[in-house]
Amino acid sequence: MSRLRRFGGFYFVTDAGLSRAGNASDVRSAVAAGVTAVQYRAKERSARDMYHEAMALRPLCGAIPFIVNDRVDLALAVRADGVHLGQDDVPCAVARRLLGDAAIVGVSVRSAGEAREAEHAGADYVAVSPVFCTRTKIDASAACGLEVLRQVAEAVAMPVVAIGGIDLGNARAVIEAGAACICAISATVCAPEVEAEIRKFRELFAPAPRGP
Repeated sequence: MSRLRRFGGFYFVTDAGLSRAGNASDVRSAVAAGVTAVQYRAKERSARDMYHEAMALRPLCGAIPFIVNDRVDLALAVRADGVHLGQDDVPCAVARRLLGDAAIVGVSVRSAGEAREAEHAGADYVAVSPVFCTRTKIDASAACGLEVLRQVAEAVAMPVVAIGGIDLGNARAVIEAGAACICAISATVCAPEVEAEIRKFRELFAPAPRGP
């Protein structure tokens, strides 16, 4: 788990289609808010455009891990800190071999079995997606629900990220179900103040104050 250093709190994913201010502004806001990682996702763009944008975004992250969605080749090209894979992408073990031991590799899962497979293949974290119904991702599957999230969190020793349909109204339940990180795309990039909105989510991870 040393590759992750600190992996808990808010996991930020870009979405230029939803963003009010653009990816660069959103990433700056996310970094200022203290997110645990920034994932660059731009499924509708050409590889060339993705390369140029990723090269521009990566320096904005500073010490925060910059993770590329799906594309191992792009992660290598821009020297990203890691890659996030779906079940239909390059297998986790192959990505690990190509990117090396120092890279962060995450995998989207929908069951405890898939999570255990990812852990065995060398993943650093898994993401349960979508936890709730979401319109952010066009090709999203049916919602997994909190019970699957609990099962995944109990099945593996690595951090679990929860994504999909999460907002301030249900985020605490997601954390209580075992998520080490939460991602709420539309609830943040559609907000007038992205940094302030992310901070609201991060506050949910703060320990409850002790009584006298």
